[in-house]
Amino acid sequence: MSTTTKTPATPGAPERRTTSRSARLLGDRRLSVLVTAALFLVMYIVGLSRYQNYGFGDSQVFLNLFIDNGYLLVAAVGATFVIMSGGIDLSVGSVIGFTTMLTAWLVQDVGLPLLLVIPISLAVGAFGGFLMGYVIHNFEIQPFIVTLAGLFLFRGLCLVISKESIAIDDSDVSSLAQTRVPLGLGELSIGAVVALVVLAAAFYVLHYTRFGRRVYAIGGNEQSALLMGLPLGGTKIAVYTMSGFCSALAGLLFMLYIQSGDPLHAVGMELDAIAAVVIGGTLLTGGSGYVLGTLFGVLVLGLIKSIIQFEGTLSSWWTKIATGVLLCAFILIQRVMTTRKKT
Repeated sequence: MSTTTKTPATPGAPERRTTSRSARLLGDRRLSVLVTAALFLVMYIVGLSRYQNYGFGDSQVFLNLFIDNGYLLVAAVGATFVIMSGGIDLSVGSVIGFTTMLTAWLVQDVGLPLLLVIPISLAVGAFGGFLMGYVIHNFEIQPFIVTLAGLFLFRGLCLVISKESIAIDDSDVSSLAQTRVPLGLGELSIGAVVALVVLAAAFYVLHYTRFGRRVYAIGGNEQSALLMGLPLGGTKIAVYTMSGFCSALAGLLFMLYIQSGDPLHAVGMELDAIAAVVIGGTLLTGGSGYVLGTLFGVLVLGLIKSIIQFEGTLSSWWTKIATGVLLCAFILIQRVMTTRKKT
């Protein structure tokens, strides 16, 4: 008669396997993006169930999220590159406001054609970003200080152009602002189409080019990137130049959306852009994140505004309150993820 010896179970093995699975899940870089996408889906389903009789389920309502937030998406894409590299750009809102003022002044008062004003505005924004990136790298000054100076500079230049709002009644601007691109289920504005094109270009650059890999490497560990021989200075300057360009482009889209220039346009919009990037899963410390996460971050902020509008009884300030709560929640998620990675 044969006997079979059973190997005793290792105490605590199931618990260790469960812990390792949870650690891998919390350490997955895609987790925060998936959380943001799930949050958007849940919010949209709640909106459908609550406001179905008010037309919330109309496909055009969904497309309006892109129409109403196209300029913010472009600004947030530029901010994504900066934050991914371990930096910060506080000048975004001021560059947007300055671009609306510069464009309105050149078109309305000077009389230049819109096709000439657009490249001028984009060049000014990109040059401003280049200067900030150059100062940050060559003088080794914290990005917070340099871009804060840029914030005051561009906001002051708005007031130099005019202390009053400049309404634009140019036919080219009106025609471009009213142009719609049919999609079958609805239509998008030119600004929304441009924003999606910028998003697609940023996705390709960040995930499929050497430049994108350099941005990740510098944000992950600047000293290691330097030891690997990566062009640290050129990449940093290029990142801030890109942010300045995107901010100027966002200013042009905002100008089309508002059809005016005002020295108080886009005050605080840099915080909205940063919030969208962080809610989208990009680490504030840099080196981790996805540009598609930024898209979901913008859509979540836009959906909050839409739900408050459909509710009708809530103040618009609830948008800021909800944004603050979400921002705190996602910063806590990032903290847990980074702690798990270290352990």
